Amino acid sequence: HADAEIERAECGVRAEEEVSIAAASDLTFCLEELHRKFSELQPRIRIVVSNGSSGTFFSQIRHGAPFDFFMSADVQYPRRLVEEKLADPDSLFQYAIGRIVLWTMRTDLEVEAGLKLVADPKVKHLAIANPSHAPYGRAAKAALERSGWWDAAQPKLVMGENISQARQYVQTANADLGIIALSLVTAPSLAGIGRYHLIPETLHPPIEQTAVLTLRGARNPAARSFLAFLKTPTARAIFERYGFARPK
Repeated sequence: HADAEIERAECGVRAEEEVSIAAASDLTFCLEELHRKFSELQPRIRIVVSNGSSGTFFSQIRHGAPFDFFMSADVQYPRRLVEEKLADPDSLFQYAIGRIVLWTMRTDLEVEAGLKLVADPKVKHLAIANPSHAPYGRAAKAALERSGWWDAAQPKLVMGENISQARQYVQTANADLGIIALSLVTAPSLAGIGRYHLIPETLHPPIEQTAVLTLRGARNPAARSFLAFLKTPTARAIFERYGFARPK
C-alpha cells in the first residue's frame, strides 16, 4: 500500500485523483468509451477498471477489496452492500437496463428462430454466464425456463465465469450458441461478427444495472465526480449506443 502511494506521488497523481472501479463484464466495451469521454472532461483523474462477474466483486468488496465504485449488472448486490453498511446509500444509482440476446457465429443456425434453437441437434454446446453469481446468467436461465427450453438446454450448457467469457466461448467456436449481453454484440469491435436475436424482456426479470460508491469511494471526490458524470446526457447517450435501455 505504501509503495502504491509513493508511485502515485512520483507520477504526480494524488490518491484521491484515482478511481478504482469494479464493473460487470457486460460493460467492457461501453465503459471504455465512458472512460475516454470522462478523461476528456477530467484529465487529472486516473480511472482503473476491473471487469468481472457482479457476484464475485460483491464478495471481494465484502472482504475489503479496495474498490471505490461498483457497477453491478443487477440491483441486488449494491443494495446488499448498502444494507451491510459497506456502501453509501445516497449514491445508489440505476444507470441502465440490460438486454440479452441469442448469438451465434455459425451460418447454418437460424438464430431468428429464438430460444427453441437450443433444442436443435446441431447445437451441441450453449454458452451462458454462471447463474450462481452472474446476473446475465440468471436472466439466461430464467428465459430458458419461462420459454420451456431449460430441460433441453441443460445437457448442452457451457458456463462462463462471467458474460464476457460466455461470449468468448461462442466467438472461439467452443460453443455453437450463446445467451449474452446485447451490449457486447453491439460493440464496434464486434459489429457484423456473428448474428443475434433479441430475447423478449418478458421472458426474464429486468436486468436493473445499478452502481454504488463503496465507503472508501464515498470519501473520494474523484469517485463522486465519475458518478456524477454517469448521470449526464453524454453518458446516457453512450449507454444507449451499446443497447442499454433507459431505467424506467
